Amino acid sequence: MMKPYIWLQTSDGSIQQVEQEIAMFCPFICQEIIQKGTGSSKNCAICLPEKVSPAMLSLVLDYCRFHQVPGRSNKERKSHDEKFIRMDTKRLCDLTSAADSLQLRPLVDLTSRTLARIIEGKSPEEIREIFHLPDDLTEEEKLEPLKNTTDDPRIRLLNRLYAKKRKELKERGRLMNCVPAHP
Repeated sequence: MMKPYIWLQTSDGSIQQVEQEIAMFCPFICQEIIQKGTGSSKNCAICLPEKVSPAMLSLVLDYCRFHQVPGRSNKERKSHDEKFIRMDTKRLCDLTSAADSLQLRPLVDLTSRTLARIIEGKSPEEIREIFHLPDDLTEEEKLEPLKNTTDDPRIRLLNRLYAKKRKELKERGRLMNCVPAHP
C-alpha cells in the first residue's frame, strides 16, 4: 500500500514531498491540510512560515519521524533527543524558531530547555558572546532596576547597588560639565 504524501514549500521557495503521517505531527501543517485543503500537489503546496528553511524542515521532520513511532520508551526518546539537539547555538535558535512557527510544542520545549541550560549562570557579556549579539546598552541602561515580582532580597540588593552606581555616574556627569575646557 502506498503512503500518502503532501507537498511543502519552504521559505526559499523549494518544494518537498513528505509523508503525510510525518508532516501531520506538526499542528501548523495539519491545520493547513484540514482548513485550507492545501498540500495535495506540487501546484498546491503548503507554504511554510518564513522561519522554516529547507535545512530546518529536514531537522523538524527527522524529529517527527522518530517521535511519531508508537511504542518507544521514554528512555529511548530522551536518549534520541539528547543526541538530536547537539548542535551549535545558531542552528539551535533557528530550529527553535522553525518549530515554533510550525506550532510543534514538544520540539520548542526541548530546544528552549537546551538554550536555557546553555545560558544558565552566564553573565550578560557571556550570553552576548554565545549568541553573537552586539553590546548596544549604555552604562545607564545596564544599571536599570530589575523587576522583582517575587520580592527576592538578592534583587532588592542588586537594585540598591545599581541605584548607587547610577547616582555616581550622574555625579560624574555633572562634574564633567563643570570642568572648564582648556584652550
